[in-house]
Amino acid sequence: MLQDRYSLAFKLYPYARSADQDAATPTRHKVAVIGAGPVGLATALDLGRQGIDVVLLDDHEGVGKGSRAICFAKRTLEITDRYGASAPILDKGVIWNLGKVFYDDRQLFEFNLLPEAGHKHPAFINLQQPYFEKFLFEQITAEIASGAPIDVRGKNRVDAVRPADDHVALDVMTPDGSYTITADYVVACDGANSPVRAMLELDFDGRVFQDSFLIADIRMTSKSFPTERWFWFDPHFKSGASTLLHKQPDDVWRVDFQIGWDVDRQEELKEHNVRRRLDAMLGADVVYDIVWSSIYTFQCRRMDSFRHGRVLFAGDAAHQVSPFGARGANSGLQDVDNLGWKLGLVLQGKAPDALLDSYDVERAYGADENILNSTRATDFITPKSATSRLFRNAVLDLAEHHTFARPIVNSGRLSMPCTYDDLPLNGADALHGGPDRSRVGSPCPDAPLDCGYLLDQLGGDFVLLAINCAVPADITVDGITLRTVSLSTTAGTQDALTERYLGAAPRAVYLIRPDQHVAARWDAFDAAAVTRALRTACAKEPADA
Repeated sequence: MLQDRYSLAFKLYPYARSADQDAATPTRHKVAVIGAGPVGLATALDLGRQGIDVVLLDDHEGVGKGSRAICFAKRTLEITDRYGASAPILDKGVIWNLGKVFYDDRQLFEFNLLPEAGHKHPAFINLQQPYFEKFLFEQITAEIASGAPIDVRGKNRVDAVRPADDHVALDVMTPDGSYTITADYVVACDGANSPVRAMLELDFDGRVFQDSFLIADIRMTSKSFPTERWFWFDPHFKSGASTLLHKQPDDVWRVDFQIGWDVDRQEELKEHNVRRRLDAMLGADVVYDIVWSSIYTFQCRRMDSFRHGRVLFAGDAAHQVSPFGARGANSGLQDVDNLGWKLGLVLQGKAPDALLDSYDVERAYGADENILNSTRATDFITPKSATSRLFRNAVLDLAEHHTFARPIVNSGRLSMPCTYDDLPLNGADALHGGPDRSRVGSPCPDAPLDCGYLLDQLGGDFVLLAINCAVPADITVDGITLRTVSLSTTAGTQDALTERYLGAAPRAVYLIRPDQHVAARWDAFDAAAVTRALRTACAKEPADA
């Protein structure tokens, strides 16, 4: 059997006895986060930066082996940038925007995921998950040094979750024995096999696809493959029914082979069998080392609800999709981005507990969108009937010469942020002639400014964005202060801002949420309308009829 030779294992938070273990009565925390993967680390970072007491519990002491998730999308980079953590991620990651699609031995077409200029971040970077987690943790340590109330505890395994009306009790096992803490809220980020979900006897329903995929991470120095996403349908080298190739840092490449359902997994993972597939693909003269391998199946599942009283679920604990399309870790970071500001406002007494219900509404909406895209990709990549295969192959043949067929080709629709159309936190969309891409509910598109980039100006607060019009400098509603960002396009140097936020309108006022989604927009400033929209965004009153 091929042994795991990957060196990316970081012992980041070794076990240390905490004061809670010696307390006479269970210590009360504002938030307990369970699971220190990318989603749990980001949750602790988000809340701690708001000054909220958060304890992060994990049954390990750092990052595990194996690259696992590798594709991190532009939206994730924008989120981590607001957390102060994007610089090392970008420095280490392999940036790519271009992808190519092959059928047999023919290149059908190529695509650019970010063809327009004027964005701070690229469409994607490839970075092994252990590095991503390490850089998030390093930002947590920097925040702790600046006074953020974050406590990360390794070798603290949660063995019981006991919800009550006004708190949740957690029984925690350590090398020194067990202890109990309580928390106002618990966020379960403990993965697809979530022990918390099992403890609460909650369902996780969906579809398991009957196919198997072999992952091989290999280290090689090759000039034959550029820094692009290459996907083969029915590849000529016959290593699998489909194959995917990605470059990672440290001269490591990720290869995915579709190998079928009725396979002997132990046999397929033997080194000589993995090499047989790789040699057929790469050529016998290519020298490489296998550093990690695994076999997985596609699964598209989610919980009925992501909120159960004071226990909230995020990331793979709440929903799971197939890896093609890079929707797993990226959608999990979007969960954090959605939940963090809402939980912060509730704990600070600036919003009702009902605001947390919108987390379930909005992120379940996003999960359903991801599952739909993931299911369609899986059905196209792995047709299960002769008719489906005939259709797919006809589309592939057409796509080589006809652009109209290329959007139908589905090798994994790559992760894009969700637009929360027609959901309860949305206010008025009253910008006549405004662009569709920045409609209410949408994530704000970036744009270059004379002084940098728009998303840097928006930050992580409620913001009133005024373009070509005057608004008050400070507006406070129910204890929430709207920060104002005033911009002008009259000098003719802000073409991207005009295209992305004005459209045919001469001026605009946008209310932007802390997760940089558009809450409302208008042709001009109206104090009463802004107040209503802010209260709607905080679940204090329904949207205008």
